[in-house]
Amino acid sequence: MRKLNEECGVMGVYGHPEAANMVYLGLYALQHRGQEACGIVTLDEGTPSGAQLRIHKSFGLVADHITREDLAKLTGTRGIGHVRYSTQGGRLVQNIQPFHCRTALGNLAIAHNGNLTNADKIRAGLESGGSIFQSTSDTEVFVHLIARSQARSIRERIFEVMAAVNGAYSLVIMTDDHLYAVRDPNGFRPLVLGRLGDSTIVASETCALDLIDAEFIREVLPGEVVEIGRSGMTSFTPLAKRESAFCAFEPIYFARPDSTIFGDEIYRLRKQMGVELAREAPATADVVIAIPDSGVPMAMGYASETKLPLELGLVRNHYVGRTFIEPSQSIRDFGVKLKLNAARSALRGKSVVVVDDSLVRGTTSAKIFRMLRAAGATQIHFRIGSPPITHSCFYGVDTPERGQLLAAQKSVDAIRQQIGADSLAFLSITGLRRALGGESGRSFCFACFSGDYKEPIHREIPRQPTDGVGPGLRSGC
Repeated sequence: MRKLNEECGVMGVYGHPEAANMVYLGLYALQHRGQEACGIVTLDEGTPSGAQLRIHKSFGLVADHITREDLAKLTGTRGIGHVRYSTQGGRLVQNIQPFHCRTALGNLAIAHNGNLTNADKIRAGLESGGSIFQSTSDTEVFVHLIARSQARSIRERIFEVMAAVNGAYSLVIMTDDHLYAVRDPNGFRPLVLGRLGDSTIVASETCALDLIDAEFIREVLPGEVVEIGRSGMTSFTPLAKRESAFCAFEPIYFARPDSTIFGDEIYRLRKQMGVELAREAPATADVVIAIPDSGVPMAMGYASETKLPLELGLVRNHYVGRTFIEPSQSIRDFGVKLKLNAARSALRGKSVVVVDDSLVRGTTSAKIFRMLRAAGATQIHFRIGSPPITHSCFYGVDTPERGQLLAAQKSVDAIRQQIGADSLAFLSITGLRRALGGESGRSFCFACFSGDYKEPIHREIPRQPTDGVGPGLRSGC
């Protein structure tokens, strides 16, 4: 695994005659946040028996597995959707979101991006009280807690749940009467509000609003519950205010560069990371190249600050899918070559600065560097636009256990030797803070770099690198 894997994306639409189509397009824009599965649930209020949920879920990509015929069956003027990257429970149809059920207060559907750090404890208590879980996802904890609550309204039940759970959650919840946008008190994951005519939109990122020509209103605030109904939007803040802990990996890698989240445009932030990286770790070289795609803005910032030319040294194949031909030994570094190829004229006889967003295990980097040297690069100076990843994330990002994180086990120079670079440097946490606007009042979570977890972790955290054997991290997605 070269990268940290994407999380999940959520989308909600209230009061639109083509709600399902709008949700579909929003999920299409958010596809980068999860490619394993997708789902849409709408509420049809026009049936003789009352409001009914219309549901479509499938493994795979939005464009491949939600058809015109599927959308035609998703009737109603409100709906929610989800794209999923699984980090818990494996490839089970029961884990595809949105989750949905009927409670004593009517229909309920929920889509979640994040990870509850006390989900196992809560689940065990619910099961001992008779609850029967259908999935292995901690998102189902929300469903059971809301359904079992004795509070008189869904809104009050949501408040109760927020007081009971720990961790990261950005939620879109649909009921017979309302759409709710809910964000955890630390604001780990992004969630934004938009308007399209008389309709209200909720999405993980603003790129989903842009695709459907919706106007960006604002972000859902950390700890806020936004109730959307016939009378408009109403805001509630049921919990005590906390210091924000926005996930630093959203601007580093996860979010689309054309999105605005956490109060800033991702493209601008990534370029500034490259600028800070160049100031901290300049290199004597001829050209700068990026490992596409997320490394490109950082490489642009690095090249601009060092006054080195930026070249297209690696070309990405954007049409890579699954292949049934995998020659394990006959073609060296086959998997990398499917995705990337070197532009020889940009590399031949040159000392090259290679910029990427992060380093996880290092195996792919080593293969890329062999490709660059074969194309004629004389020196490779590897520059990474984030600090070394030394700890696992428990807030909704699929990271390996510490024993599989290269920077948790080896020094920078040992990593350099292993991957075959002539020099190696990471952006410091201080530099990352500067790039993210350290004086802006925004506070970010750097736990994967520092081990400073902002929310309690109700599971054992290995203090020393392990042998790398063990289960993957849990995620509500």
